[in-house]
Amino acid sequence: MNDAPATPVGRPLSPGELVTVMSHFHRAEIARMAGWRDRLDRTSNWAITVVAAMLSVSLSTASAHHGVLLFAMLLVLLLLWIEARRYRFFDVYRARVRQFERHYFAQIFSPQPDFASDWLLVVGESLRTPKFLVSQRVALARRLRRNYLHMMLILLLAWVLKLSTPSLIDQGVPVGFVGTMREAVGAAALGPIPGAAIVAVVALLYAGLLAAAFLTPGDDGELSFGDVHV
Repeated sequence: MNDAPATPVGRPLSPGELVTVMSHFHRAEIARMAGWRDRLDRTSNWAITVVAAMLSVSLSTASAHHGVLLFAMLLVLLLLWIEARRYRFFDVYRARVRQFERHYFAQIFSPQPDFASDWLLVVGESLRTPKFLVSQRVALARRLRRNYLHMMLILLLAWVLKLSTPSLIDQGVPVGFVGTMREAVGAAALGPIPGAAIVAVVALLYAGLLAAAFLTPGDDGELSFGDVHV
């Protein structure tokens, strides 16, 4: 069987066909964006559940080791990495939707006579060769600022409370705080690893998170066209 020669498909010939294509494509991109947004929310919900469960286990009884909170930090970091990857996909579809909203619908509702843009070429190139618009580092920074930095700070405060309150470490100890910083650092020991090393690693981890959240270069894309962001 002979195949018919391929012919390039151009734009719709009539304005009505063009409007139909625009509306259906915009609706499809909205659905894809909403699907990836739902995946982002699910990952955040998993992280919140992990934080709540680990706080309950660690602070409810003195027999719970402070390493539970360290393990919770690792789990939240894993979920952060997964969510940052999902965010990069979400950002691709959100950018297409924003192109329509900013350059097509906004011009219909509030025309600007001196407004000019090659946004259709941008959308077409995105469809022809889809590419991520943000790096993994930028995605991590955005999700840290939106959700995960707050969760990590809660875990850090709970860990400090666990180490500085003897009644949360040993049973039968009167309620109160440790007398010296050395005692709290010593309580941070994890097996053969001294407490000072654990404290240093945690301090470096949080310093790195703060730097990643607020010192990431080239992370103003989501705020370039207004104050609404994700």
